[in-house]
Amino acid sequence: MAALAAREFINKHMFATSRDILNLILSVCALALTLFICWALYYFISGIHKLHNLIQRAETGVAKIEEVIAMAREKLKNSATYFMILGEIAKRAMEFVQEKRAERQTEKQNKKTSNK
Repeated sequence: MAALAAREFINKHMFATSRDILNLILSVCALALTLFICWALYYFISGIHKLHNLIQRAETGVAKIEEVIAMAREKLKNSATYFMILGEIAKRAMEFVQEKRAERQTEKQNKKTSNK
């Protein structure tokens, strides 16, 4: 009777054939594969997320650099206009100074000639 009870226990709770062992091993392998795939997907998605954040920061930096370049271009255009105006003023001032010098020299020459 004890042998019969043992056999019933083995049939209910233990592996009776090699096919039962194969099924157990296949189920453990499927579980391990599932866990590995989940782990790999987690790190893949995490890497994609980090890459996305990096690209966003790079785009923000490029946009800021473009704004600075545009602002510098605008300032240079305005400065170039101011430099042209200042150059024209300097040119006229030099002409005025040359005219005054020429007038003084002619006045001095006139005085010298009138004194003789």
